[in-house]
Amino acid sequence: MATSAEKATTLGSGPVAVQDPNNSKFLVDPYKDWSTGEGIPIHFDFGHDLLELETGPWDRYDARGCFAHTVGMGDFMANYVIEVLPGRKTSPVKHLYEAFFFVLAGYGSTTVWLPNGEVRTFEWGPKALFAIPLNCTYQIHNGSGRERVRLSCTNDAPLSINLYHNLDFIFKNDFAFPERTGQSKHFEGEGVLYSYGTESARKIQNVWETNFVHDLTSFKLYEFEGRGKGSLNVNFVLADGTMHAHVSQMPVGRYKKAHRHAAGTHVHAVDGTGYSLLWYEGESEFKEFPWKHGFMYTPPFWMYHQHFNTGPEPARYVACSLGSRRYPFISLRRKSAEGKGATSVKDGGRQIEYEDQDPRVHRKFLEALKETGVPSAMGDTFDEAAVLALPKESLTGVIQTPVLVGPAI
Repeated sequence: MATSAEKATTLGSGPVAVQDPNNSKFLVDPYKDWSTGEGIPIHFDFGHDLLELETGPWDRYDARGCFAHTVGMGDFMANYVIEVLPGRKTSPVKHLYEAFFFVLAGYGSTTVWLPNGEVRTFEWGPKALFAIPLNCTYQIHNGSGRERVRLSCTNDAPLSINLYHNLDFIFKNDFAFPERTGQSKHFEGEGVLYSYGTESARKIQNVWETNFVHDLTSFKLYEFEGRGKGSLNVNFVLADGTMHAHVSQMPVGRYKKAHRHAAGTHVHAVDGTGYSLLWYEGESEFKEFPWKHGFMYTPPFWMYHQHFNTGPEPARYVACSLGSRRYPFISLRRKSAEGKGATSVKDGGRQIEYEDQDPRVHRKFLEALKETGVPSAMGDTFDEAAVLALPKESLTGVIQTPVLVGPAI
């Protein structure tokens, strides 16, 4: 029988139409409903300082937490923060979505119960990265009696929850994925390095397979000049997942080439200081996002973005997204996995080469370096005296962006 909010209306001799004035049966967002129902703060912005976000009691983890939602999170990816107070531990938790954990602050350990009955425990400190094998039960321990632990959890819960829209299936599912657990050494920070690609360092992909990385600040990176001279990079396959992560490093006095891609790439500053510029094709103003360790943001779909190191030390960041080098999942990620992410827009790609970028980009970088006292290392690419001499009236209007040639790859 229809409720007062669902009054039946007869359409001629056809079927009965049920009115739904409250939109209770359509335009449903199960992930949004779940996150709202968890009872913890939900923060929404272009990006966040995850070390400073307000948290609240989170019954699911028996800890504190908050959602760190962003403008560019897209349809598949999200982020939340878990805070474990001194001397405490979370409840054992499992879920049918993938999750990567980046340690923002504190020291502790994680215990994982594997499908074969084995138990793995590994210890970590600030700037460690680890993944939980899919649907394995895990528990996070704070190893300090005095300091809090904060972890950033980038996950594909929106994909899983919206696809199945059944929370018991997500959180109380006993199906095991033994092929996802990895080798024992993968819980100890060891792994396997793969390299593929037939071209120069501009396109070669270096991939480290593991479940746990002790410290992203000291982890070995490899030459990747496709994003700019001196750029270093390594990709990760964590817990045989469909989610992707990579760490990149910018040398002192240099910056990355602008590029764009699908939504949902959560970029965390690991060390160093700097900023990112973002803009859509056709815009006249840049959006600027400053960063240091603890800052995270997600470039929205197809929005150009460019990362700049303005500090006295090399700067690293870790980016987590959907579509790994092993399981690309979507076509744009497959193109990246094939090494085409560093292809110029003028060749149908997604990257703006230095010679094609708007002069405001380098002018702003030089002005930022003047404030920090760090010398530019980009004089081999730009006539910096000429850039500084440009009249201000020439540095206005629509941001200069190359015209895309052919279908995007």
